[in-house]
Amino acid sequence: MLAAYVTGATKIEIRETPTPTLPEDGILLSVKACGVCGSDLRRWREGPYAGSEDLIAGHEISGVVAAVGSRVSDYSIGEHLAIAPDVHCGNCYYCKHGLYNLCDNLCLIGITPGYNGGFAEMLVLTGEILRNGIVHRPPPSLTHPQAALAEPLSSVLASHETAGTTLGETVVVMGAGPIGCLHIAVARARGARVILSEPNAVRRQIAERFGPDLIIDPMSQNVVDEVRQVTGGRGADTAICANPVAATHTQAVEIVRKRGKVILFGGLPKANPMTTLDGNRLHYNEIRVIGTFSYHPSFHALALETIERGLINSDHIITHSFPLDEIDRAFQVAASGEALKVMVTMP
Repeated sequence: MLAAYVTGATKIEIRETPTPTLPEDGILLSVKACGVCGSDLRRWREGPYAGSEDLIAGHEISGVVAAVGSRVSDYSIGEHLAIAPDVHCGNCYYCKHGLYNLCDNLCLIGITPGYNGGFAEMLVLTGEILRNGIVHRPPPSLTHPQAALAEPLSSVLASHETAGTTLGETVVVMGAGPIGCLHIAVARARGARVILSEPNAVRRQIAERFGPDLIIDPMSQNVVDEVRQVTGGRGADTAICANPVAATHTQAVEIVRKRGKVILFGGLPKANPMTTLDGNRLHYNEIRVIGTFSYHPSFHALALETIERGLINSDHIITHSFPLDEIDRAFQVAASGEALKVMVTMP
């Protein structure tokens, strides 16, 4: 089969590689679509980290069951499946309390060495993945790219559930990449008024299709003043940092109201993870700062339903698609800032 490997900084190549062996308690998936995620781009920019040189990336996956192990009875050849990356252990404290995304032994398809991902023609789903991973049958009406889009949407849905986004609220989204635009769409679907802060002119223009009530250029406008002006001086109910920029954490604390919420959605670079927050403002205004990471598997099923019902317009999110043999171009376009979600597709 053909598979894509990151071989160096901004270098990705297609190789002929053996088809995975079908385990007795697993299945083989013929991959049909796999989204390019920000974490994939980070690994592509930096090159493979130690121990991942032979890892096939890609974790926003949709495909068709091609073969079924002799001990598998609940999957059939030809079934359409959507896959998310998390594989929990089921035994640690967090798993025992249903907090699977916080599993002490969490492994991630396409990220953890030994768990190859979807930038390949075939993917093995072991018994461990079928038991403790995130595997759902999409609604029949969804295309493969739409089913793959459910993975990034899942984490956005989970974070808004944590924030309690609802009618009458004002939500500030900081960053208009693919995730930021999903945050705009989900916040609006939940009834909130949405303000976008984004320094990139191209991304501000792209984000207009998602209908934010106000778009701010933080390079030429004072974000705090603009938010307070449209909220009667009170501040936003929630600010979502949907980017890897620590300065937006500082700013988010300044733009939310008393008892407002700051959602730290985008992780910071591992080499520089520290941030600065006004401790007195947090204390005296009872502001809550909440980190959100991944999601319970139920949100993946909810994301598939959300796309099926048209609550999120997938055509607005999926802007580009490339075949596997053009994956280098797919990564270049995804990194350019002129695309939102880029899909790699297989026939």
